[in-house]
Amino acid sequence: MPYGRYIRKYWKSFMLAILFVAIEAGADLMMPTLLAHIIDEGIAAKDLDYVLRTGALMLLITALGAVAASIRNIVASHVSQKFGAELRSDLFAKIQSLSFDNMNNIDRGSLITRLTNDVTLVQNFLNGMMRIFIKAPIIGIGALIMAIRLNWDLSLILFVVVPIVIVLVALNIKIGFSRFMNVQKSLDKVNATVREYLSGVRVVKAFNRFEYEEDRFERTNEEQRARSTGAMRAMSIFNPAIMLTVNFGIVAVLWVGGRWLDARLLPVGHLVAFVNYMTQILFALMMLTMVFTMFIRAKASAGRIGEVFRQQNEMTWREEAEWGSDAKGKIEFSGVSFSYGGGASSPALDDISFEARTGETIGIVGSTGAGKSSLVELIPRFYDSDSGVIRVNDTDIRELDPAALRERIAIVPQQTMLFTGTIMENIRWGKEDATEAEVLEAAKLAEAHEFIERLPEGYQSLLGQRGVNLSGGQKQRISIARALIRKPEILILDDCTSAVDMATEARIKSALKTYAEGMTCLLIAQRITSVMDADNIIVMDQGKIVDIGTHEALLSRCQVYQEIYRSQIGKEMKSDVC
Repeated sequence: MPYGRYIRKYWKSFMLAILFVAIEAGADLMMPTLLAHIIDEGIAAKDLDYVLRTGALMLLITALGAVAASIRNIVASHVSQKFGAELRSDLFAKIQSLSFDNMNNIDRGSLITRLTNDVTLVQNFLNGMMRIFIKAPIIGIGALIMAIRLNWDLSLILFVVVPIVIVLVALNIKIGFSRFMNVQKSLDKVNATVREYLSGVRVVKAFNRFEYEEDRFERTNEEQRARSTGAMRAMSIFNPAIMLTVNFGIVAVLWVGGRWLDARLLPVGHLVAFVNYMTQILFALMMLTMVFTMFIRAKASAGRIGEVFRQQNEMTWREEAEWGSDAKGKIEFSGVSFSYGGGASSPALDDISFEARTGETIGIVGSTGAGKSSLVELIPRFYDSDSGVIRVNDTDIRELDPAALRERIAIVPQQTMLFTGTIMENIRWGKEDATEAEVLEAAKLAEAHEFIERLPEGYQSLLGQRGVNLSGGQKQRISIARALIRKPEILILDDCTSAVDMATEARIKSALKTYAEGMTCLLIAQRITSVMDADNIIVMDQGKIVDIGTHEALLSRCQVYQEIYRSQIGKEMKSDVC
């Protein structure tokens, strides 16, 4: 957790706020005593000058307390808001630094809750600490001391009341923590449900599953309501119990004090001041109960935030590692095996070995679930293999900083992801400082220029989230342009033309042959026609490489490849291939 850094950064401002809280609390604590003096020494003695002087002093102290409260509010708001913003930024940066394995440990909806609701709860608690949360114990302890100084005998009532209240507060903490932790978890589920619905809203509409989604949301929403209500119901008994206990104490003070007044053993002002201090103690205890309730929620949220910070990216590398050769784009797999979850599940890849030389185009085909996407995800170190070695440019990628490795790689993923912004900005994701000419060239190579030009705003057309205002084929072409503008050493195309017609795909491939000369290209495809002209084709089945070769060679000897060919092209094979 980075809280130590925040403490070092903000402790001076925090202590400044505490100083003004103490001044404000001190002003409040002086009021009952001054009022007692006015009653016992001014009014009882009919000394109007004393009453006026003491009254003026009370006004001055009240004004000082008001100024201190204003400054405290300004400082507290400034510190808590900056702390919240920095914590949220650090948490976001931490999430970005995590590997895919780490990301799979925490639900995406939960990450959103932690970035928003949990950070806000911690931020609000810090703000409260510099305001009422610190004032409450100062007032409580100060009022207790002042009451003891005022009358020791009456103070014995406090020694009965305060322990009872402490027990109630301890029970509050014990009962509340687990309940509020469950409240945050149920909020995770609500966010996850909403996020999933918004991501798949087109499918929901297509299948007319509104009632199902409403029922699903209603279940998570009802769970959240029930847990929140349960937590608040459990907490609701403590405030009245504390108030009842302290009020019994006040009644006891009035009863005992009244008897002493009759016996002339206690001045009237002292009794009035003592009751005021009892009221201040009641206020402090009520505030402390609220503090502990918020502390419980903030502690639960801080724990959830800490869980993210404790996630350690297990990928390591050598800072001084250098590329092994000038063979740009060379890829070599040697006995590579991999399973998601670090070997906890069945292997997605099993003993994979092949080599892609500089400038080669390697096609990868196989049935769904054969491990094609898993294979290419290991090259940019989205995951690390369980065994075996992967080399890029003759260097083990485990020795390379993933950021430096990914600078040489461009990927067009299977699931196209565009971002809110203009088309120009989305293409420039591949190269931030790309010129307009480079953007246009990449778009033309990806067969995207024509449809972009037909849009009312052209390259400045705004895209909605995930590019919802474009067709699947249009999104894929912009995604290809984003990768091409990078001019990488290794280009990975993961079934990225599935929504593009065959004629457009052919034009894209033709443009790539010239543009990508010297660039190593890995092309995953469902359509066998997409890889038929590749230098080599890797055929995969159940996480293993079945065969590697050219289209003609595989067609003559590889049964798996033959089956894929038959299913897509038909029985137009030569009679000797059976």
